[in-house]
Amino acid sequence: MSDFLATYLEEKGWEVTLQEVAEDRYNVLARRPGIQQPQVIFNSHIDTVPPYFPATEKDGWLHGRGACDTKSLIAAQLVAAQNLVEDGFEDLGLLYVVGEEVDHCGMLKANELGLQPAYLIVGEPTESKLARRQKGIVKFRLQGRGKAAHSGYPETGVSAIDALLDVLHDLRKADWPESNMLGATTLNIGTIGGGRAANVVPDEAFAEVLIRVVTDEQSIQAMVKEIVGGRVECRIISANDPVELTTLEGYESAVVAFNTDIPYFHFEGKALLWGAGSILDAHTSNERIRIDDLRHAVQIYSQLAKDCLDNSAKHS
Repeated sequence: MSDFLATYLEEKGWEVTLQEVAEDRYNVLARRPGIQQPQVIFNSHIDTVPPYFPATEKDGWLHGRGACDTKSLIAAQLVAAQNLVEDGFEDLGLLYVVGEEVDHCGMLKANELGLQPAYLIVGEPTESKLARRQKGIVKFRLQGRGKAAHSGYPETGVSAIDALLDVLHDLRKADWPESNMLGATTLNIGTIGGGRAANVVPDEAFAEVLIRVVTDEQSIQAMVKEIVGGRVECRIISANDPVELTTLEGYESAVVAFNTDIPYFHFEGKALLWGAGSILDAHTSNERIRIDDLRHAVQIYSQLAKDCLDNSAKHS
């Protein structure tokens, strides 16, 4: 994906920087010639969740992994950006990063590029509405450790799975806070595993858990640590508070329950979150986006960029 983007953009006359994040994993930054600090940057992530399934088109819908989260939105941004350039708008950039679906490593690395746009326009499926607020997250890994033994004599071992299940039960039953604007804190046990065989007392077990934060991540982390209580190991993978986002007059807006790379990008400007498609289709076996909505997204991204450039010029 990074190689494709770099080749495509260079052929269109953009100056492209490939930033290595990990082995064979690259962020892509594209700027117009001579523009080191673009006032408006289009952004999204190029990684997707498993499993992969190829793109297909049926009855006016585009299906496939990344159909709405977020390869199609990147395509819409690419077309919008090129249209803007052809209309004489050069103060633009494109930033596409890896790792958003796991640990935000791409956006964290992107901070080393020193970008300071006035506006960051982020593509995620928001049902064609500007998001005005997003939930935060606390993502963590639990690791249970025990002592292996023959299951006929369980008293000679220590079950890591039993300890992990006790912790997960308590996390699920906890009284998590709510917010009038963002609703309920939610908890998802995303992965779980452990053990050696059915006839062996398990000496190891793990789970990865993601909490959608509606208050603040520090208080949620404190609750997690209190509930875990040292019964298993707990390692925080990523955490951020809910984020206030920028909206513009004339655009419908909404509150979203998902998280993005936005809180991991360190800049003094404003972030806008907009995209065609529904987050309810993302991460599912029926991921899809309506093709007419995707075509319309090109127009909206172009207009958002123009509005942001106009606002930037007024305040410069």
